[in-house]
Amino acid sequence: MPLRPTFAEIDLDALRHNFRLLRRQAGAGRQLLAVVKADAYGHGALPVARTLQACGADYFGVAMVAEGTALRQGGIQRPILVLGGAAPGEEALLLDQNLTPVIFDLPAARRLSAAAMAAGRSCRYHLKVDSGMGRLGFVPADLPAVLPRLADLPGLEMAGLISHFALADQADHPITQTQAERFRAMLGTVRAAGFAPALVHLSNSAGLYGPALPDCNLVRPGIALYGGLPADYLAGEIDLRPVMRLYTTIAQLTAVPPGAGVSYGHRFVASRPTLIAALPVGYADGYARRLSGCGEVLVRGHRAPVAGTVCMDWTMVDVTDVPAVAVGDRVTLLGRDGSEEVTAEEWAGRIGTISYEVFCLISQRVPRVYLNPEPGPA
Repeated sequence: MPLRPTFAEIDLDALRHNFRLLRRQAGAGRQLLAVVKADAYGHGALPVARTLQACGADYFGVAMVAEGTALRQGGIQRPILVLGGAAPGEEALLLDQNLTPVIFDLPAARRLSAAAMAAGRSCRYHLKVDSGMGRLGFVPADLPAVLPRLADLPGLEMAGLISHFALADQADHPITQTQAERFRAMLGTVRAAGFAPALVHLSNSAGLYGPALPDCNLVRPGIALYGGLPADYLAGEIDLRPVMRLYTTIAQLTAVPPGAGVSYGHRFVASRPTLIAALPVGYADGYARRLSGCGEVLVRGHRAPVAGTVCMDWTMVDVTDVPAVAVGDRVTLLGRDGSEEVTAEEWAGRIGTISYEVFCLISQRVPRVYLNPEPGPA
């Protein structure tokens, strides 16, 4: 089946490069859990996980049981941590697929204990503690009452202790150090209660470049695997390579006279004789409507601004200043063309979000084309 004119390229060699970089940053003695939730941040969970499994990823992280099940059915054999735990009713499936849940409340622990006993097996889990993120997990004051109850639940085995940084993307933020100290204290409480979690982890992509955490032996990079900058202060400091590029083509060129409006609401009105290119990409593809009037694309190595409102299926751009522009020309929405580049960080900055969301916005109706499925030279 022919590809749409709008498609994403996923460069698996760039993914391998980023993995090797992060593995070195983690250092000896630390294992690496590759976060592939949300369809590997829009890059395709199964192709990404297969590539990283071949690279030597120790673990994978997903958000929900369905994501972990899809990886198992696709042949992924490495341990898979379900960061969002098992929703009520998913316990049997989680055990059947040999997935490891994160537990952050006692009702979930009781359900998993009952499911494990019914299945005649043990359920290994990671305990989620809240060291300062304020999202999920047991806070320090909870632990004296919670830990004995966990110890009394049959069929459960604590295999890990997990928390999450809130401000690791801000250099030397005092809260990051506070979280690290609080996490260390909570680890001590857990061990004093008789538990021996083999895996201890706190660092996301930005945390990998933060303070030393001698108690931790696992890291959980996500955005950095895909070439997204985990923190502004790291710009120019780490050699991450973008994994995704997004392209479309010019479907039509229209000469527009001065005073003529373009697209819904005529938010763009030509101030000069203008050449408008219609691109078959819109917000249903993930090209955000918030890019209306502020986005830029690359055509023949030149920047061209979005003209007017981004539609569901179409976006218009002003190509008046692009020499020799023609119908059928490739248009780069995300990536490099000559000396110009549109990065996920630039795109995110224009619409007031983060690169994570930019990647996740790219919808399933945009075909992914996987480059370099076999490893290139290291």
